[in-house]
Amino acid sequence: MRHSRAWSFSLVELLAACVLVSAITVIAHRKVLQPHFFFSSAGMRDLAILEPYGLTNRVSRNFEELIIRDFFQERRGGTFLDVGANHYHNENNTYYLETALGWSGVAIDALGEFAEGYRLHRPKTRFVAMFASDVADSTIRFFVSDEDHKTSSATPEAMTGSAGAGSAREVPTTTLNAMLEEAGISKLDFVSMDIELAEPKALAGFDIQRYQPALVCIESHPQVRQQILDYFAANRYVLVGRYLRLDPHNLYFMPQHRE
Repeated sequence: MRHSRAWSFSLVELLAACVLVSAITVIAHRKVLQPHFFFSSAGMRDLAILEPYGLTNRVSRNFEELIIRDFFQERRGGTFLDVGANHYHNENNTYYLETALGWSGVAIDALGEFAEGYRLHRPKTRFVAMFASDVADSTIRFFVSDEDHKTSSATPEAMTGSAGAGSAREVPTTTLNAMLEEAGISKLDFVSMDIELAEPKALAGFDIQRYQPALVCIESHPQVRQQILDYFAANRYVLVGRYLRLDPHNLYFMPQHRE
């Protein structure tokens, strides 16, 4: 009887341990999926949209890459514009498009030190070391974080709270219209834009009606969100509601006629 009671107690302990391990695994899995924000139950249901693409198998910082793949349904051979492209691979929204799906395009970033990585590893991407603005052939004072280049910005307040001190440099400006015309691009499929509060200025130099991208992914800080919304509304672009709960950092727009 003592042996039987001891065995029963051990079995209960074992079952409890299994439940605990399962719970820890689920929690850890959710943290791996997306460490930057918490999913509501509705958000977790939306997550099923991206499951076919492998939730943890991505290069982009959050779910941008998977959302883009879902929108285009793994379409091959498109053309992109990556504004604020940063590193050729790390947390990059267009790396998969080029390397896995054969897309090509233009990447523009104020930091010229990224050019070599694109030259070596992204042969289908033309890298432009300039600042996308509303005026071309000028210069702008650009603030570079000493520790995290992703937070570098032409707007000093965008660097508030970022790691490390910043240094300033003069960077040449261009408009997206001028850059695309020089590159010989007349049509875009996808635009990614992440330039730390400078998005309205870059949009002011971009004729979206001329290039008609099917999808735009744009970072949307509260300070500039209304300007961004106004720009797309004026150009008859609408929010893609399918992705609203999947990405709290960016907004996704498509032409109204696709609705």
